[in-house]
Amino acid sequence: MQIEQVSYGEDGTLKGTLYGAGGSDKRPGLIVFPDIFGLGDHARGRAHRLAGLGYVVLAAELHGDGRMLAFEQAMDEFASFNANPALPCGRGQAAWRFLHDTAGVDADRIGAVGFCYGGALAFELARLGMPLAAAIGFHATLGTSNPDGASKVTAKILACIGSEDPIVPAEQRAAFEREMRAADVDWQLHLYGGVYHSFTDRRSDGAGQPEVTRYSPSADRRSWAAMVALLDEVFGDHSLAR
Repeated sequence: MQIEQVSYGEDGTLKGTLYGAGGSDKRPGLIVFPDIFGLGDHARGRAHRLAGLGYVVLAAELHGDGRMLAFEQAMDEFASFNANPALPCGRGQAAWRFLHDTAGVDADRIGAVGFCYGGALAFELARLGMPLAAAIGFHATLGTSNPDGASKVTAKILACIGSEDPIVPAEQRAAFEREMRAADVDWQLHLYGGVYHSFTDRRSDGAGQPEVTRYSPSADRRSWAAMVALLDEVFGDHSLAR
């Protein structure tokens, strides 16, 4: 598999990793957005796995210059993104444009996958009406700064959430459901019982906050299967390997 470190965006300061590009056949493309701490091993590992299924995948970054953030920096950046959502959405759109123009990508078949904040960003891009075939979020917040945006969603939506996640409480899930239903979006919300935030990330158990973040092998496995099923539905059988 071809793996390449790439720079993109108008000033080239966004640093990502591109998996599976090249070749003579046009294949669907996926953007993988990381959590608020930055593009690290978790998101890159998931991008590599998706490329192994036959997609061309860009593991995209959020902060520029490949920066990884410590906890307090990440919380400050999270607040900044919420105050100015055009900034992260612009970076997400830059990732889409880069992948759209990448050799070997079927430019009409691109989806977005994200973890924690990255999942919220995938959903926000869908609310902007970007031409995404699917937008998938794992333990992503479901609120929005664009409450009227659901009417612009053309992507199929999948949200995978833990029932005990204090960052995505029942009230937020219910509001998301109302939003999606009112706009007649093709959406799914998978709720995993007894599961907390960041359930796909094995590092979660080392965060020292078991009431907030815990890795769940079963939810990790089930949510991955749900994602693969949706991607198969929207992109068809194009895979290099299963």
